[in-house]
Amino acid sequence: MLEKIADYIRTNKNILEKKELNPIVRFISTNSFKSPRIFSDVGQDSAAIDNKSEMYTLVTTDRIKTSYIENYPFGAGFSSILVGVDDIFACGGTPLAATIIISFKEQTIGQKMIEGICNGSNKFKVPIIRGHTNMKDYYELSSTLVGEIKKIDYIPADNARENDNIILAVDFDGQIGKASNLHWDTVTHKSSEVVLNKRLAMNIIAKEHLVNSSKDVSNGGIFGTILQLLKYSNVGADINVEKIVVPPKLVEKGYQLETYVQMFLTTSYILTAPEETSQEVIKTFNKHDMSAAVIGRIRNESDLNITDSKDSMKVLEF
Repeated sequence: MLEKIADYIRTNKNILEKKELNPIVRFISTNSFKSPRIFSDVGQDSAAIDNKSEMYTLVTTDRIKTSYIENYPFGAGFSSILVGVDDIFACGGTPLAATIIISFKEQTIGQKMIEGICNGSNKFKVPIIRGHTNMKDYYELSSTLVGEIKKIDYIPADNARENDNIILAVDFDGQIGKASNLHWDTVTHKSSEVVLNKRLAMNIIAKEHLVNSSKDVSNGGIFGTILQLLKYSNVGADINVEKIVVPPKLVEKGYQLETYVQMFLTTSYILTAPEETSQEVIKTFNKHDMSAAVIGRIRNESDLNITDSKDSMKVLEF
């Protein structure tokens, strides 16, 4: 099992794509204009802008893949809101509004994209305040989400510390997504009140200053998200794969751990916390109908190791 998981981490295209972006990110970070009002920017789920009060303004941007738009335009529109919303919640913030850029060549697909955008807007109670639309010969969908958080509560993605516990929080109440068998959908079939209540756990964790870092689980899956957090924080980790629990509904459908760790998990977070606050983090998620468990520990060495009850394996050095 360890070998299969290690091979997935080393070869997964979603993880490799993010690695390929590193030179671009470094160039922009080095050569773009700097302002003292930017508290955090590249490398965070949501950048934070100092608005000269007790608050940060949060900003995050995402693009939806063209193949997803073509195959499932409604889901693409919905996801353009979802991914930004969870970037805001990942740092403990509250989403306020969204802007959209949309291009399409077929009216029927464009209409479904727009319907998905509006459905996501209503589901997460985030108004669409600006946008730009092109009726061209290609498909494009990008979103920007704006949010806010008190400065003292902001959770960064680059502050994992040695000996922190690594906590995985997941909503087990989901279904396999319509667009992909590697999509764990925990939102489309639920009310706004339910999906927002689960995310409220991140607001509470932020206000109580229980964790040092966090990220929502992206399309790189559990390990892709862990790797991003480790690289941002310049640390390594030991992960016990036996502590990663597959949701019972997926077990019933024959999903094993090797497949589960590849999934895009909506309503899920990776967090790092000191030993003394880790159980409070888990209790907070449990109170909001989320499952949470310690799956590993942060190390100073810059590598990722995976273990089970029998073996240990170094997956990557960075």
